[in-house]
Amino acid sequence: MKQQKALTLKTLTKSNVWEVQENDILRMWETAEKDADFKDNRRHFVDVIRSAFEIEEIKIDKPVVIQKYEDRGFTIASLHITDNDSGKYGIKKRPIMRVTDLTYENIRHISAAKLIEVLDRNFGGGWDSLSQSIQDIIESGFDISTTTLPKDRLHKPGGMYEKKVNDGFEVLEITKGAWVEAIFAKEKPEVEKPVAKVDDDDFRDKYDREDDDEEDDEEDLPDDKYGDDDDDDDTFDEDKLTEESYRTTFDTDPEDLNLEAEDVTDDDDNY
Repeated sequence: MKQQKALTLKTLTKSNVWEVQENDILRMWETAEKDADFKDNRRHFVDVIRSAFEIEEIKIDKPVVIQKYEDRGFTIASLHITDNDSGKYGIKKRPIMRVTDLTYENIRHISAAKLIEVLDRNFGGGWDSLSQSIQDIIESGFDISTTTLPKDRLHKPGGMYEKKVNDGFEVLEITKGAWVEAIFAKEKPEVEKPVAKVDDDDFRDKYDREDDDEEDDEEDLPDDKYGDDDDDDDTFDEDKLTEESYRTTFDTDPEDLNLEAEDVTDDDDNY
């Protein structure tokens, strides 16, 4: 399990809060109460803590009531979560007992042995019996591989089982009649994502170079953005004008013209 140094309420997230225990929370809370901006951020702190801890207000401050909370695994302390509460609360880390307790926030804060324990407590049907969402959560923090073989072949020397165990994998065996499904789990190394940094001088040099390139491009352009008039294909050329290209009449049968003439009346003469 990885531990971060000098965690405070301000640096707690819904992921790293799984690394601390009840007494750590109480110590952080006591320290944070001294800050001037504590009340402004109190609700946020509580939301983060509640993602990994159960918090219950103790409204009846009697020894018998306190004892019942302690028997349930709660640590009792004064927190003053609101201005109107009694000030006494019980706090308990949320247990990870079932596969439905696994989340993207806590999956990297359990060991492979703990994962195998959780899988063993919830299983029966094997890896494929898990929902896709649960598989995705588990595989975000662990390398998972499975194999199903007859009982007498699973532990064969030099086989997959032996190689995986020697490579540091925890294994869960699920009996299925004469066959056994083996589920291997190993914690994935946490890889930090590189953060790209741009040097100001490099950025200014690149910006200046781009401006110079744009100016060079503008100098290469012709004075007339539409090109020279000499290259215009639509220029009128009298030598290319032929009778065929200049015709405005239509080829018509003379007989049709005579018929059209007969239809013309002498209405113009009446005016």
